[in-house]
Amino acid sequence: MAKTRWLDEREMAAWHGFLEATSRVSRRVEQQLKEDAGLSHPQYEILVRLAEAPGGRIRMTELAEGLFTSKSNLTYQVGQLEKQGLVRRRSCPTDVRGVLAVLTDEGRDTLRAAAPGHVTAVRAALIDALEDEEIDVLARALGRVGAQLRPARRPDGGPDSGSTADSGTPGSSGPDDDRPGSSS
Repeated sequence: MAKTRWLDEREMAAWHGFLEATSRVSRRVEQQLKEDAGLSHPQYEILVRLAEAPGGRIRMTELAEGLFTSKSNLTYQVGQLEKQGLVRRRSCPTDVRGVLAVLTDEGRDTLRAAAPGHVTAVRAALIDALEDEEIDVLARALGRVGAQLRPARRPDGGPDSGSTADSGTPGSSGPDDDRPGSSS
């Protein structure tokens, strides 16, 4: 058995800082979205991904992979959005087993209304607390960590749960906004 490599003081400070910052930023963003738009953060992200997808539609399995969530949680969140009239589910025309999530006009309007407050909260909680160089370092470092943990793709395009690979991370933008990373 390999010897345990304990975290030194510097590494422990980085780990604790990461835990505290991600928890506090997530709570702040979640609170803002609930208060201002009546959405959870996962629901907001679903609307963003659908708005970015061609035709405002995407297969549920692809949506789950892109949102880093389980299929059951995605099904629940999409169900909540469907009850609000923001999303609808449709059968996939090319695969009888596939289900598409489709953004409704009301969903697009809700996203447009929620995006300014969301980006303001993201700026206040994270971006504006950092210097330009720190943003660059953070993006590179967290991108590398995410790539290391991201499932590899099988030849058929599905995730390979047994391995990881370095693949590109899609940027997230606001509704009708071409600037990568402007919203999520």
